[in-house]
Amino acid sequence: MSRNEPRWTQTWLGGVRAAGVDLGYPGERLGLPEDGSGSIAGWGRRIAALVVDWLICTWAITQLLLRTNPAESPWVPVVVFAVQYLVLVGALGQTFGHRLAGIRVAAMDGGDPRWLPALARTALLVLAIPALIFDRDHRGLHDRASNTMVVRM
Repeated sequence: MSRNEPRWTQTWLGGVRAAGVDLGYPGERLGLPEDGSGSIAGWGRRIAALVVDWLICTWAITQLLLRTNPAESPWVPVVVFAVQYLVLVGALGQTFGHRLAGIRVAAMDGGDPRWLPALARTALLVLAIPALIFDRDHRGLHDRASNTMVVRM
């Protein structure tokens, strides 16, 4: 084996990119730009938005407004998160965290998601696991099931 040839382990350990296959940028298959407004949102923005939304739900709403201790009632913040997510994504296409991170949830046609897809997306997002299984366009199972995508504003 020459020094320039990849080792056989590089093709299955490193994925198809290590084998030299070009899959394009996230969103290319969907006809979206690579960068800027309308491009697929990166993981950093998505996680930042989720953290902001979760802090708002657990601290501001659950503890300050509802006066509930999340340690005693662990499902209250989850329900508050689900309600705020459904209402805001269904009505505006984005939550407070999305707005701060400069991203929004869009239907595959580019518009705001409808209420039923927002409900399906919210239910799967609350389960957490579907959001961790994603494709090369950064669309989790919750995005695929609701026919949505998260794009930059």
